[in-house]
Amino acid sequence: MKLLHIDSSALGANSVSRELTRRTVAQWQASHPGTTVEYLDLAADAPSHLNADSLGFRLGLDADSLTDAQKRENAISERLVSQFLAADVVVVGAPMYNFSIPSQLKAWIDRVAQAGRTFTYTEKGPQGLAGGKTVIVASSRGGAYAGNPALAFLDHQESYLATVFGFFGITDVRFVRAEGVAMGPAAKDQALAAADIEIRAQAGVAANEGQAALRA
Repeated sequence: MKLLHIDSSALGANSVSRELTRRTVAQWQASHPGTTVEYLDLAADAPSHLNADSLGFRLGLDADSLTDAQKRENAISERLVSQFLAADVVVVGAPMYNFSIPSQLKAWIDRVAQAGRTFTYTEKGPQGLAGGKTVIVASSRGGAYAGNPALAFLDHQESYLATVFGFFGITDVRFVRAEGVAMGPAAKDQALAAADIEIRAQAGVAANEGQAALRA
């Protein structure tokens, strides 16, 4: 089994989401021996945001007409989408930045959201092509949003990630969450303790459990 471990926080050792992904991957390996891990740090090695050069994979440009810059950007996109498709399990560290996700994580999503690779359009509408995976999102938030109707409309982080991975055809998307981490030391400790319980629970469930349930 191949696991792709992705971090996106810019806070380094002070990052809560990085701590959550570290614990999640360690727990997954303990629960599922033989899992191999590949690591991608988007804060250290982020793809550029889409521009005229990096849009080559979407425009269907003829290879002979590509500029050197377009070829380099297409190679980056191909590496990222191939890495994503090869993984059985993907653990994504996703802190909430201004009610959404870090721009470097969005840049990665823009590179792997490729028609014909992770989704396609049919006569009945879009269809995901990357099903059969398990995605575990390690979500960190300074405030408390889950279960709070007054603040739910501000969540464009977890809701967006659930939507985009679902668009790719992934039915088994799980969340481990630490929120309220900016509300004082006691709240942060409580959030991490609650996240630990959720990590053990989620990592103990076999991969692709949602897909198996749909087939049953």
